[in-house]
Amino acid sequence: MPGQQSDMPSRAISQIDSDLPPMRVFATPRPINFAISNGDLARDFIDLSFMLESGRPLPVLSRFEGPVTVRVTGSPPPTLNSDLNRLIFRLRGEAGIDISQTSDTTANITIEAVSRAQIRSQLPQAACFVVPNITQLSEFRTARRSPRTDWARLTTRERMAIFVPNDASPQEVRDCLHEELAQALGPLNDLYRLPQSVFNDDNVHAVLTGYDMMILRATYAPELRSGMSRAEVTARLPAIFARINPRGVATPPSNLSSTPGAWDEAMQTALGPGANPNTRRAAAARALDIARTLGWRDHRLGFAHYAMGRLNLPVQPTQAIGHFQSADAIFAQRPEYALHRAMVAAQLGAYLVAEGRGEDAVDMLGVHLPVVIQHENAALVSTLSMLRAEALELAGRGVEAQAVRLDSLGWARYGFGADWAIRAKLREIGALNPLNRRNGRI
Repeated sequence: MPGQQSDMPSRAISQIDSDLPPMRVFATPRPINFAISNGDLARDFIDLSFMLESGRPLPVLSRFEGPVTVRVTGSPPPTLNSDLNRLIFRLRGEAGIDISQTSDTTANITIEAVSRAQIRSQLPQAACFVVPNITQLSEFRTARRSPRTDWARLTTRERMAIFVPNDASPQEVRDCLHEELAQALGPLNDLYRLPQSVFNDDNVHAVLTGYDMMILRATYAPELRSGMSRAEVTARLPAIFARINPRGVATPPSNLSSTPGAWDEAMQTALGPGANPNTRRAAAARALDIARTLGWRDHRLGFAHYAMGRLNLPVQPTQAIGHFQSADAIFAQRPEYALHRAMVAAQLGAYLVAEGRGEDAVDMLGVHLPVVIQHENAALVSTLSMLRAEALELAGRGVEAQAVRLDSLGWARYGFGADWAIRAKLREIGALNPLNRRNGRI
């Protein structure tokens, strides 16, 4: 969930021997490329590349010039290197970036795997982050407020350090690799108005999307170079996007309005750390009021309803379900919102299971599982599958329920990591099933 903004691009904190099934991993990446107007792409590119997350403007475009090398240091978890190899393969093929892994100490980008506690001692709200012109976390404390780590002073990128946790779930480590390596290479900003991007503070997308790869491909287009001004880049973007996204020439722009700071601040308070429950709910209500006042009908209105549902579920469950249903109706309008809708389906599926409506839950949850698998979110795949197993039990389909539950555990090994976290999720979802409560299983 979102945290307080700073000038250091980061990914917000998300909340092994085992007798569980083997870990499930994703097969060949299958990113989706939705039709998008080149006018929208050009506007997004400028807003992403000439502004920091904190709102501070950047005077020039900066990127690496020439081949980019990446090395891993610290104590990486077992899954890091395979996930990094998959990511580098995608960056080379989809974004056209000349990037490769090395063990050389002169690498352009150093990925240091350290503990979550070490990361939070430097940036308390971050799960991971990227910094220019250093190579290890021990340098960051003294360099943090010096000119050498000031993104606004960069003209050409030459050296970057990415700090990722080595004691988090495999999925959290992979998500950090995707977002922070993308920011080390390209855009430094996040925009709530982007529905199909990791460059969005809502953290809905876990891995780089087809849209993100197009933005990175434009960043390394031969027509651009480090040090170009906003005006110089703006003048070259139409030709660049006409070449790399030809169908976007005739696609009409969506012309989504910019997200006002007041909405951003309200959502940060509602979903970020630090505020008490009443303050969070008030902030979410404020974000929803702003969205309605501005006449939004896009994913941001849906996300505001989703936030209201999450925060009101413990105190006003009936109203919360109404907000989830409103979010679902909004997300059902466009295929770009399919992953957002699957996220809401976990909440609505839990409600159906708790109400004993097994067949309804089985049908609904099954629709969303292929979408979540394609977007490579193992934690959500596991959650939907666990809910579906309980729904199958309610429907009297016990053999199917066992198979689905077993499959969910393999995804949970990747999505949640530690056995205790997986078992806690199983207990949480099992407690929703009225059969378990009636028979004293929970």
